[in-house]
Amino acid sequence: MAIEIPTDLTPELVPLSWLIGTWEGSGRLGEGETQDEHFFQRASFTQNGLPFLEYRSETWITDEQGNILRPLTVETGFWSLERPMVDADPGPGMTPGEVVPALRSAQDVEDLRTDDDGFKIQANISHPGAISELYYGVITGPQIQLATDLVTRGSNAKAYASATRIYGLVNGDLYWRWDVSTGGNELKAHASAALKKQG
Repeated sequence: MAIEIPTDLTPELVPLSWLIGTWEGSGRLGEGETQDEHFFQRASFTQNGLPFLEYRSETWITDEQGNILRPLTVETGFWSLERPMVDADPGPGMTPGEVVPALRSAQDVEDLRTDDDGFKIQANISHPGAISELYYGVITGPQIQLATDLVTRGSNAKAYASATRIYGLVNGDLYWRWDVSTGGNELKAHASAALKKQG
């Protein structure tokens, strides 16, 4: 499957460009055992000219045939290369950045490539129930590995200590797995899915 890079994409998003679009498919909670529930997911990665991808995922519990039974959850966030922020970058808040992006050329981006031929990335993801995650990881071609550096929980949030996520593009489909620790235990399989790009 050919990957089309939008002509208006800021240079530093090129390593993440294969994620851009809307993805849909089915998955299973937990290890995907017989008793584990099925779900349907719609996930999107969009860009608006700034140096990050906006992420949104909606999921619904389904029966084994894929019929939607009820809403499951929503997550939203932002994905980007991990690099120092400079005056040219927007933020914090509504502080405007420069018209020209901080990384202005392919070589500026290439200078961030790691010795393992990848790029360091970060993703912050927020959930209902007053939980937010900050992930750091690596993208190497069409493969991503993320691990939480920080999890923030509201005073009434459920237990949640750490997580890892992996993503990979296989024959044009997006496969992912999410492992979670709720504290005092090792990471356990939380969910996984296979998604097809739409449109």
